Amino acid sequence: MAETPSTLAVHRCRFVDFAPSAVTALAFPPLPLPSVKGKRTAKNQGFPGFGPLVVGRASGNIELCEWTGSSPRSQAPQAWVVRKTLSGPYPSKVESLALTFRSPRRASEEEVPSWSNLRLFSAAGGNELVEWDMEKGCIKRTLPSQGGPIWSLSSNPASTILALGCEDGAVRLVSLLYDELNHLRRLDRVKSRILSIAWGPPTPRQTKAQTANADSDDDDDDWSDSWLVTGCSDSSLRKWDFLTGRALERMGTDKIRGERTLVWAVGVLGDGTIVSGDSMGTVKFWDSITCTQLQSFQGHAADVLCLIVGPDGTVVYTSGVDQKVAQYSYVKTSHSSTSPSPLFARATGRWVQSCSRRLHSHDVRALAIWPPHTPLPPSHQRQFPTDIAPVLVSGGLDMSVVVTPAALPTATLSGKVMNPLSTSTQATFEDAYHRRLAYSSGAASASAVHLARKSRLVLCTKDASVTVWRVGKRKPRGDGLDLDLERGQDRGWERVLDMELNVNTNLVTGAISDDGKWIAVSDWYETKLFQLLEEQNGDLKPRRMRDFSATLQSSLSEAFTGASSLTFTPDSSKLVLATSSSAVVVIIDLGSEDNVPHVLRKFEQHRVRDSFVKGRLVKGRQAPAAMNGDVVEMGSDNEETPAADDADSFGEDSDDAEESTLVHTTVTRIAVSSDGQWLATSDDLRRTYVFNLDTIQHHGTLPTFPQPVHALSFDPSAPSTLVLGFADNRLEIYDVEARQFPRWARSLVNGVPQRFRHLHDPVLGVTFDPGSRVDGGGADGEGSPLPPKTALFWGATWICKVMLTERIGYGGFEKRRRGKRKAPEANANGQVEVSVEGQQEVQQRNFKLVTHYRPLLFVDFVAPGELVVVERPLVDVLAKLPPAYFKPKYGAT
Repeated sequence: MAETPSTLAVHRCRFVDFAPSAVTALAFPPLPLPSVKGKRTAKNQGFPGFGPLVVGRASGNIELCEWTGSSPRSQAPQAWVVRKTLSGPYPSKVESLALTFRSPRRASEEEVPSWSNLRLFSAAGGNELVEWDMEKGCIKRTLPSQGGPIWSLSSNPASTILALGCEDGAVRLVSLLYDELNHLRRLDRVKSRILSIAWGPPTPRQTKAQTANADSDDDDDDWSDSWLVTGCSDSSLRKWDFLTGRALERMGTDKIRGERTLVWAVGVLGDGTIVSGDSMGTVKFWDSITCTQLQSFQGHAADVLCLIVGPDGTVVYTSGVDQKVAQYSYVKTSHSSTSPSPLFARATGRWVQSCSRRLHSHDVRALAIWPPHTPLPPSHQRQFPTDIAPVLVSGGLDMSVVVTPAALPTATLSGKVMNPLSTSTQATFEDAYHRRLAYSSGAASASAVHLARKSRLVLCTKDASVTVWRVGKRKPRGDGLDLDLERGQDRGWERVLDMELNVNTNLVTGAISDDGKWIAVSDWYETKLFQLLEEQNGDLKPRRMRDFSATLQSSLSEAFTGASSLTFTPDSSKLVLATSSSAVVVIIDLGSEDNVPHVLRKFEQHRVRDSFVKGRLVKGRQAPAAMNGDVVEMGSDNEETPAADDADSFGEDSDDAEESTLVHTTVTRIAVSSDGQWLATSDDLRRTYVFNLDTIQHHGTLPTFPQPVHALSFDPSAPSTLVLGFADNRLEIYDVEARQFPRWARSLVNGVPQRFRHLHDPVLGVTFDPGSRVDGGGADGEGSPLPPKTALFWGATWICKVMLTERIGYGGFEKRRRGKRKAPEANANGQVEVSVEGQQEVQQRNFKLVTHYRPLLFVDFVAPGELVVVERPLVDVLAKLPPAYFKPKYGAT
């Protein structure tokens, strides 16, 4: 029979004034250079998979994103998700980004570049170059530019030299060899700022020097850099000789009398063609040999701020202030090549502006494309398969990262082209649908909004401030669904606390206790604890616990006390803290009014590496003793793997295990059960540990999963049931008390509907109605309209109700199949119970989706049957930005 509909009272909160930060820089890792002698060839035949994406924002934060696809040739509707957030100094910004290989030899053996083999550099518009430690999540070292503010960054194709474009008009070369960062040399100085840099194609040493030793095994020296090109602020481009450091030629751009044209972007193709975009909106193509202009396009109505070259070098994308992304394609002609250099010989042709699209509402600041283009001579240029569309990534002042399939029309002639984003069947840049990656309010796709249920307080953390609102209560009226607010008059809410903090970096995480008496916030280096006192007018007055940092330092023996995740237990008596620098989980007793907070126990399971065997957690092994002297159990022998296919991944033989060393990771999710007994923590290495808070001991370990955990929560109707949601919208259910994956959940986990898996926005959280209890009298347990074991999963644009004990059934969550109606079946008495519509209702009663709340920052229950939904409409955010560039085409006077 059909399910009785359940109704929830929803507090639709749009008063949270969180504002995401603009996207200012994007970067993909490069591809390794092929070996000239053929000993080490680049993987030309296969698709190189989808590499990691780095997003720099105007707030100074840097987001490290990973592709959610299971294989290089599989579609990933969620595209890239944030794996870790590097918190930038406050105040700061990110103007330029550069990714290089730590070991090019190792990179040639990897299918997809790994984070451990990458180095990340950034410039914030100041005179220092910053290198980031992506494992520890902090700044590794800085290097002064010796030439004023840094305007641009660019690494050579071999990832051995980084070029800095400085304010004083000089290009400075920084050596990256041997994992160091040292000044190498300075090129000649000119009287203009260096706004953009690009490296020319490297030349094979055998071609440049015939005396090269053919028996040499040093493949890293196969290629030698020849020249660079820079875009300057004096209406010109300059070509530089790498060996002598002198400017070879000056290429002048168009300019208006009395004004200088700024060349904001430059790029180089494999045949040596130079592409430039300037402040007049023109895109120009130059011959690098004669340094003369080949073609010019008035492609934009305002400044061209960024450009990117397609993977095979036959297409160029530009964008800028007019929000338009323009595509320029190379069309071959029938004439023979007249290039004076046989190395760079290429069929002649011409460039045409083939398409333009408006993907953003405001200025576009950065472009990136995967696979990236490497300026290699045509004789060594990579040939990528044409059956998978490249992906163009763009970002700007409208805060969202936009991904667009960018296949060429010629690729569709040979067959069907796969759209990796599954946004549409079309995969060409002109016809395919683009999509926005939802911005996350907190670090690592977490939420910056937190809820205190008992006190009905909503906490929001920003870059360096904290705001608390009180949500009004409702009085039952009529059928119990009408809202009558006791406080806040017509609005239903009131702001009770605003607090500006003195921080070293942007705030990473925060938490508020259920009783509304404690607030904990942390940047990357220090955690602050505040006790809240309510005044007569209802406002809250914070009182900082000054000795809290000293207490943590004495217990942790560390210089920094920053946290990556914070949460309070449901009874508000303990604070759970995961340190940012060492990933130590600390249990802190807040004490009474007379006692100060003190550390009860600390767990270091996230620090040890010896629980790994070939990238998977070992089942049944025993880790070394923790610092407190207790033996840490690494699971039990009766643990079950989430899928039968993964059973052989958990090796029984520990001979292949790595040596016991410490590993740097970041704890991204923490969950505490409603009865305060169980604690679950998950890190960015996809490891999840369970602790018993009653005995304050480590309890068990879950196996690693292919994707990071995005949602982590305990079911209040069964406090030992842990529900996990992953970045690719897969689900998992684990019984922490029995240390196994329950059999009753296998049908749900293995039968998650395809439509749920293909939602474009990944799951961000999961919540349960606190009034739902198994012993509470069915669906009305303690005033809850939801039946027990009913979870609400939510993403940026959707909320989905999932009954964990319900079988999926045929066609669950699928659209009704028209034209294939099945005749109703009679029961034993010959009566028809369910019609065709009734059958569809039974089939779709699980995984019910709601999509009219967007974009979502937070979803949780504030009381049984009362749901708080925090939205931050993009229109409200964009309304605070300066007006976008607009130039009327008709009727202008």
